Amino acid sequence: MVEEIIPFKNLHSREYSGHKKKVHSVAWNCTGTKLASGSVDQTARIWHIEPHGHGKVKDTELKGHTDSVDQLCWDPKHADLIATASGDRTVRLWDARSGKCSQQAELSGENINITYKPDGTHVAVGNRDDELTILDVRKFKPFHRRKFNYEVNEIAWNMTGEMFLLTTGNGTVEVLAYPSLRPLDTVVAHTAGCYCIAIDPVGRYFAVGSADSLVSLWDISEMLCVSTFAKLEWPVRTISFNYTGDYIASASEDLFVDISNVKTGRTVHQIPCRAAMNSVEWNPKYNLLAFAGDDKNKYQADEGVFRIFGFESA
Repeated sequence: MVEEIIPFKNLHSREYSGHKKKVHSVAWNCTGTKLASGSVDQTARIWHIEPHGHGKVKDTELKGHTDSVDQLCWDPKHADLIATASGDRTVRLWDARSGKCSQQAELSGENINITYKPDGTHVAVGNRDDELTILDVRKFKPFHRRKFNYEVNEIAWNMTGEMFLLTTGNGTVEVLAYPSLRPLDTVVAHTAGCYCIAIDPVGRYFAVGSADSLVSLWDISEMLCVSTFAKLEWPVRTISFNYTGDYIASASEDLFVDISNVKTGRTVHQIPCRAAMNSVEWNPKYNLLAFAGDDKNKYQADEGVFRIFGFESA
């Protein structure tokens, strides 16, 4: 595959405001036409993004949670279905067209993580008590619960859905077979806690961001580290591969988002930002990168904004 050369220097960011408090999570739908944002203001919003377009952006508010919407993820097979995880102990499924909640599950703790199985059949949710719940999407009922005796930070399936990966506070990635959740491997990845994980869309690699400020890149078939990226000085909070798998974005409390070439390990661009970042996510079809953080206005109140980088004009 020929690597795409992106004219990063000529690209611009646009800002989107609507939330009343800071944005915790941003996620694109499978067609790359809608972006969802989840906020401390207890709502999620759906934004219709034209990759080459201008004009006013329409957004739909998803209301119903009674605590912060910490994480959200779209159905990988359906461009209008989205799941949200909140500190209010519920997980909700929404129809992005109507803005209505279609399903709701009450779980046992404050939910901080949510991810879909790549075939769209199951959703995994992690809570603050290091408990994992797997829900069947059709019935929207939990069918598997597992409490871990270590700190679980972020969770992900591999592309085939046969492996389930958890990043831990011990600096490891625990690799479990799916659906049995039988331990397969413990990858000793970092000297400090592993916070975030991203699976390369081509299925060759996964990347891990750590409290030691490094991002490590792993060959998923061999479970071997192929490179490390030392661009940030603070704990890595969020990472994402672009849709071709050629670039990786990472962010932290450093006041920039780093974009590095996966093959060479070199930084190709840094996007300046005004605050610590909570979430970066590349669009699955275009080179548009959404990012959100703890932005505040001059009165030190949350701005509730996120930005998208990659437009040809501001």
